[in-house]
Amino acid sequence: ATAVEALVTSGLAAEFLPELPALAMEQDPMHRHKDVLSHTIAVVAKTSPRQRLRLAALFHDVGKPETRDISGKGVTFHHHEVVGARMTRARMRELRFPKDDIRDVSQLVFLHMRPHTFKMGWTDRAVRRYVRDAGPLLEDLNELVRCDVTTRNEKRARSISRRIDEMEERIEELAAKEELDAIRPPIDGNSVMKHLGLEPGRVIGEAMDMLLEHRLDHGPYEEAEALTLLDEWWASRQ
Repeated sequence: ATAVEALVTSGLAAEFLPELPALAMEQDPMHRHKDVLSHTIAVVAKTSPRQRLRLAALFHDVGKPETRDISGKGVTFHHHEVVGARMTRARMRELRFPKDDIRDVSQLVFLHMRPHTFKMGWTDRAVRRYVRDAGPLLEDLNELVRCDVTTRNEKRARSISRRIDEMEERIEELAAKEELDAIRPPIDGNSVMKHLGLEPGRVIGEAMDMLLEHRLDHGPYEEAEALTLLDEWWASRQ
């Protein structure tokens, strides 16, 4: 964290990582929350010393300056994670990071707000989608989400921490009942082509997407049900 501060105060960051000094803006002047740069430095300091995670912490809020909006309800940064992921990819490409690092770090930035969208509780469907989207980044993502809590409001911090605890507990519960590490339909694209008598093409991908959506919504199911779903889906397209 000290190194990050030094990069900004020396002016060096502006030369190769201008997104960083741009974060020196108030998150919410009405409530005097810490500026985004101070928050970012605090998040970086809290994360484990793994390159992918530290980079995600460094970039996670770079989309805030572009999405900042002040209204009657205060300051908002709607979809800053989407904008931030795009900016992260662009900057890391310019800095010549390996493709795998660019993919992983930008995905962590893109997903870091996801747990906050499930304030009403973690359904099986929500857990499956979260685990599938995070993939091998799940551990880093969960840590990033925890470290992103730097508020001085203890009540709010406890509330967010409980929500993350609940999320991790639900992941463990569902993992004990079904295979979360490999969420996929019970049949593959070859089976779809054989069953429908089709050649490779976009429609096969669409069929697999339909079967995957059913898996995410309803959990594991057998091949016979997959073929029935496939027949119904194909008939609806004719």
